[in-house]
Amino acid sequence: MNKVEAEFSNLVKAYRKRHMGKGPSKVITTFCKNWAICEMEGNLSPVEKFIASAADGRQMLRAARTEMVKQIYRDHPPVEMEELLEAKFIELFVDINIEKDLGMSIFVFDVNLEEKFKR
Repeated sequence: MNKVEAEFSNLVKAYRKRHMGKGPSKVITTFCKNWAICEMEGNLSPVEKFIASAADGRQMLRAARTEMVKQIYRDHPPVEMEELLEAKFIELFVDINIEKDLGMSIFVFDVNLEEKFKR
């Protein structure tokens, strides 16, 4: 992870904490073309872990988390991330494995980040 990828990871943690009450405990970011791919560990709050202890709770939690995270970014564009990258945020793809508490977010920007921030 280069310096800008590390800074982006810190912004993701802070953004999620500010807008969701809890951010992931670990984020690893990789730039690939115009994507910032973030692997995240430790996403779930204690209440979410309790909900996930039931099989139907896991599916409900996964659906709610993926859609709610995308909606938060639509309602509150990640200005700090755009400023860091000097790029416009376009789209977010999100998924989470509730059982393992591992998440993946792919941020799409209007600039080739891989080329711009070569290692």
